[in-house]
Amino acid sequence: MEIGIIGLPKSGKTTIFNALTKGKADIGSYTTGGPNFGVVKVPDPRLDGLDEIFHPKKKTAAEVRYVDVGVPPKGLGKTEGLGGQFFVHMSQADALLHVVRTFDDDSVPHIEGSIDPARDIDIMNMELTFSDLSILEKRLQKIELSLKAAKPHEREGLPKEQSLLERIKTALEEDVPIREQQLPDDEKKLISGYQFLTAKPLLLVANIGEESLPQAGSLEEEWRTRYLRPQVNVAALCGKLEMELAQLEDADAQEFRSSMGLEEAALDRMIRLSYDLLGLISFFTVVSDEVKAWSIQRDTPAIKAAGKIHSDMERGFIRAEVIGYHDMVRYGSIAEGRKKGLVHVEGKSYIVKDGDVITFLFNV
Repeated sequence: MEIGIIGLPKSGKTTIFNALTKGKADIGSYTTGGPNFGVVKVPDPRLDGLDEIFHPKKKTAAEVRYVDVGVPPKGLGKTEGLGGQFFVHMSQADALLHVVRTFDDDSVPHIEGSIDPARDIDIMNMELTFSDLSILEKRLQKIELSLKAAKPHEREGLPKEQSLLERIKTALEEDVPIREQQLPDDEKKLISGYQFLTAKPLLLVANIGEESLPQAGSLEEEWRTRYLRPQVNVAALCGKLEMELAQLEDADAQEFRSSMGLEEAALDRMIRLSYDLLGLISFFTVVSDEVKAWSIQRDTPAIKAAGKIHSDMERGFIRAEVIGYHDMVRYGSIAEGRKKGLVHVEGKSYIVKDGDVITFLFNV
């Protein structure tokens, strides 16, 4: 899973990046340097439980990759600010994490001259929308030219795509992002190659000051009322504090966090919210002395889950032997689970469940 971090300059998005990745990226003003990348392990106590049962040589967690690309202030709000590295990296992301500044700091003046989260959200939404509109207009122009030049048998599919893109464009011009346009699965598949930015799930993160921590819960409720939509979620955290805590040893950070009434590390919480937003679950494999967690979309059939591991496993799929995590822990081994009738054999269409421990049999 890859999460693209977006936000206006001086919103604290690189601070949030450091908090989520335990990184040390420069949090100074915008530079033309390259993007910041960070990979973190997905915390999952079930992986530890399987490790205690099997004692493998290797324990491999699922991973989340964060990318933070600077957005130049010039042109923001005038549909000129996005493009280049920003578009390339954000178009490849599975979801966007939008950092919105709510903290006040005279030493870090806001590029718009005042703190106004609603305005900042509107500015970034507008930029993402214009990015998508630009792609749509260029593609529609190409389709129009192709329809004029193509022979009748060469036009197959173009009118359907043209109609869909025009419908999407009209809705975007009415401020309806693609993620909210309720497209059927076949239409989503048709446009998936364009990697439209407003089609991506969005996590709005209010970057609050430390003095506002007691009000974080009420702020989240307020934002949920205002911004909660399909494939949109909200959260509030203090990026500066979480970045500082991320540099401490885990035990020290947890002790400090508890003393301040913070229940969950920002890293853990953002991963959990991202999984929920993207509809992801985890299954586990125990193969070649390795216990490994895999992330897949909810409602994924067994054959596609096998393909997540290797394309050969999908191509030569025979069957899947499945036991639930809790049954595995209760009886301590696959052999004991099989004796109790808890290991079930499934075919290609079996829908993988969160926590399944699966052995795939295949032949190529």
